[in-house]
Amino acid sequence: MSGLLPRIERMPEPPVIPSPRDERPRRSVLYVPGSNAKALAKARTLPCDGLILDLEDSVAPEAKEPARRAVVEAATAGGFAPRELLVRVNARGTPWHRDDLASFSRLPVDGIVLPKVETPEDVREAAGVLAASGAPSPLALWLTIETPRGVLAADQVTGAHPSVAGLVAGTSDLTKELRARHVSGREPLLHALSAIVLAARAHSLPALDGVHLALEDEEGFAAACRQGRDLGFDGKTLIHPRTIPAANRAFAPDPAEVDDARRLLAAWRAARAEGRGVVVHERRLVEELHAKEAERLVALAQAIAARDAGG
Repeated sequence: MSGLLPRIERMPEPPVIPSPRDERPRRSVLYVPGSNAKALAKARTLPCDGLILDLEDSVAPEAKEPARRAVVEAATAGGFAPRELLVRVNARGTPWHRDDLASFSRLPVDGIVLPKVETPEDVREAAGVLAASGAPSPLALWLTIETPRGVLAADQVTGAHPSVAGLVAGTSDLTKELRARHVSGREPLLHALSAIVLAARAHSLPALDGVHLALEDEEGFAAACRQGRDLGFDGKTLIHPRTIPAANRAFAPDPAEVDDARRLLAAWRAARAEGRGVVVHERRLVEELHAKEAERLVALAQAIAARDAGG
């Protein structure tokens, strides 16, 4: 019939883009006291995905400035790659906060961890200090949510500045602030943990679960990792190297899941090439949202394989 558009036999395959901005593995992120020279040196050899060189909770007030100098020297010397290297500075309002930020504005670190973030101004001020101190480009800011006000403002602070790169659950401080108890299953924290994941995902950012304080409780640690993974966290912050292998196992995609994701993607791409928006794959209805999640899983598995091969 004249006047009708020609029938399109095939549609070009559109790219399937993972939802998160960054699929870098973050299964295990270890806090390293900035005042411990031996720990700083050992950190370069550990099989964790990330390191947080700490100037805050693990450093006594009288050791703050020597610890800062030690971490500056360590970061300048390098040797931490392929591990993601973050530095936790002291909180806004402390005597060390601004000097901490200025000291790392031009050093080879991947980001700054801000503790006790409660307001958008906490974020914007830190970003401003870094810029004024000569940071060549916006340095990534990771926000620690560890107070009731921080939890209630999680979405606002996450969207406060473009340099925000992820959220960290500060479960130890939060438990104290809530007057809750450290119990198996972490029931008192479940609302807060979910709120942190929700805020991170609303901004397409990663989220790290809080630490497990009982170092001898291997079963409890494994359970906390499974719970954090099931809640949606990308990995766990750690306080001892012995917990790295368990965290790496817990937060890595299961090989069977990855194989299934690859098959799903193949079926989805074949369907899209034929102009279909949905496909039945192994008795399951597959839409674009499932394809995006499958691609994210495959990308993460590939990144982990590359990370583990790199040492």
